[in-house]
Amino acid sequence: MNGRHQVGSRASRGFTLLELLVVMVIIGLLAGFVAPRYFAQVGKSQVKVAKAQIDALDKALDQFRLDVGRYPTTEEGLQALVAQPSGEQAWAGPYLKKGVPADPWGRPYLYQQPGTHGGDFDLLSYGKDGRAGGTGEDADVTNW
Repeated sequence: MNGRHQVGSRASRGFTLLELLVVMVIIGLLAGFVAPRYFAQVGKSQVKVAKAQIDALDKALDQFRLDVGRYPTTEEGLQALVAQPSGEQAWAGPYLKKGVPADPWGRPYLYQQPGTHGGDFDLLSYGKDGRAGGTGEDADVTNW
């Protein structure tokens, strides 16, 4: 009888528990190295998205001012970019294609006119933590 067709041969037994545990440990170690780097990149991309959205809102607000002759008031807010304020005949919007976006963390952008940081208006997101200040992903994203 040759060894290729024996019932208990290595090919027909599959993997041992020890072999499976070794493979799982290796996969776990690889995930431990890769996951933190991946999630750090996700956080950085959310900050970049917030900066890009603030830049787009800034441009839309400038277009509103060119048409109307002023920036929206704090009370009118960013909604003035998508819905005509009452009594505003020179409004030529909507100035945003898809409505006013929320920041990447699901909260509305804060708008104040006049601005308190040297500009005509303030536009900001409080970042991942939703509170003023912070560092890294928790830092405020602003237009100033």
